[in-house]
Amino acid sequence: MIASLRGKLISKRPDGVVVDVGGVGYSVSVPLSILSSLPDEASEVFLFTYMHVREDILQLFGFRSEEEKRIFTTLIGVSGIGPKIALSILSTIPTDTFYGLVHSEDVEALCRVPGLGKKTAQRIILELREKLPALAMKEKKDALYDDTLSALVNLGYKKNVAQDALDRAYDSGSRDIESLLKETLKYLTKE
Repeated sequence: MIASLRGKLISKRPDGVVVDVGGVGYSVSVPLSILSSLPDEASEVFLFTYMHVREDILQLFGFRSEEEKRIFTTLIGVSGIGPKIALSILSTIPTDTFYGLVHSEDVEALCRVPGLGKKTAQRIILELREKLPALAMKEKKDALYDDTLSALVNLGYKKNVAQDALDRAYDSGSRDIESLLKETLKYLTKE
């Protein structure tokens, strides 16, 4: 399997890119949303890739982040979703927004993706609502939690004491660093 490519970007088209790696040109389908973030032709590019294998075709799909690749591979695991629709979803909906749509069960917003009907959108929500939102929330919590904990330790609080207060503040519903820090400091000053 080809997990990633690093090479010279030979061409950019709406249906994909060609990347030259050691004299071999790889045709890679990419979401439309990342085309503008790719460098100019003849520049070096790095893409995370997924190699789709069928009896009649080998196809590479490229992504700027592992998160996009993870969503793509999860989507093609849903019954009735192939690489073309998964790529269309990633072309139309940013990854953070996609997590929110699945979590809020917004079928209408998913149906705005070209080629995605109501029943397929419902199937995506049904099969992924337990998987994707948990991943997204965990990653957001981890970054927010780590940043806030670091700030508390820098303020002079012991790590284990700060963690206890931070856990309670996070469970109370604070979801940005400023409000989380204020709420945690309230718990710390009460002790």
